[in-house]
Amino acid sequence: MARLEVHGLIRDGLNGETAWDQFVRSSATGTIFQLTTWKRVVQEVFGHVPHYIVALEDGEIQGVLPLFEVHGLLSGHALISVPYGIYGGLCTANSAAREALVQKARGIAEQLRVRHVEFRHLFDPVAGLPTNYNFVTFAKLIGADPDANFAAIPRKKRRMIRQGVKSGLEAHRGWEPLSDFYEVYAVNRRSLGAPLFPKRLFTTIRDHFGTEAQLLTVWYKGRMVAGVISLFYQERVMPYYGAALPEALPLAVNDFMYWELLRESCLAGYRTFDFGQSHPGSGTYDFKRYWGFQPEPLAYQYMLVKGRGIPMGNFRNSRTRGSSSHGRGRDAGCR
Repeated sequence: MARLEVHGLIRDGLNGETAWDQFVRSSATGTIFQLTTWKRVVQEVFGHVPHYIVALEDGEIQGVLPLFEVHGLLSGHALISVPYGIYGGLCTANSAAREALVQKARGIAEQLRVRHVEFRHLFDPVAGLPTNYNFVTFAKLIGADPDANFAAIPRKKRRMIRQGVKSGLEAHRGWEPLSDFYEVYAVNRRSLGAPLFPKRLFTTIRDHFGTEAQLLTVWYKGRMVAGVISLFYQERVMPYYGAALPEALPLAVNDFMYWELLRESCLAGYRTFDFGQSHPGSGTYDFKRYWGFQPEPLAYQYMLVKGRGIPMGNFRNSRTRGSSSHGRGRDAGCR
């Protein structure tokens, strides 16, 4: 009888990084944040310690679980799957692998004496774990025809996109103006009273993800007024770090920018536009909803170790999530 074993991730061998990524990419429940590329980004930029574990049966991977040990101001000492990513958690082929990885995670958590383990599940929550649905995600299928996609956008938003075009906004794709984008991002975040991520985060994403991360910028009269760093995984495109200058908002710059991203992505063969995560009641939540996207609850689950309850404060902790601004509102914990 085949025996299921759980090991830590190693660089080479049967349970190395290449095999890990191949398993994630072949799984219907895999996400870009479960790839080892995200592991390298988080390690290099933020210095958190990874505890990546893999379930093997006869040398074949049956499941993976990415974990990071985090010491947060609000979360405290915790294991998170995964920090700075809106999705994470278990990626498995069967229930036996899921159970084995959960039990291994508990053992690591007890050994490290953390308060809890947080699983950010997009798919298949674990039965019996305490769960919070404080965040929702917005994703929508898109077709190959830009005109059909445009017609599917609510009329008011179509008018705003046309306003951006008439204003003379222009979109460009490429990493060359990353420094200019970071200045726009910094102004945007300060105007919202929100914390900044270091520029190194964006350069590291650029360097490690290759074509799976791209920068689209919007220009007005020769000046950059907005931009968005998007992640591309399988047939899914996700605008992840977006920002616009406050004075450019009357130009409908955000609506123009996300339409240009959607239009170019559908032409390139992507079939799901993932607007990412938001907190109900935030400005980003309303912005995405007005685009005709329907919110779907995200299951953030917890394995309590030393903590006495679900860490409610963690949902506003921008230190362990990314940030993005799509409208006039603020969603400090949206990543």
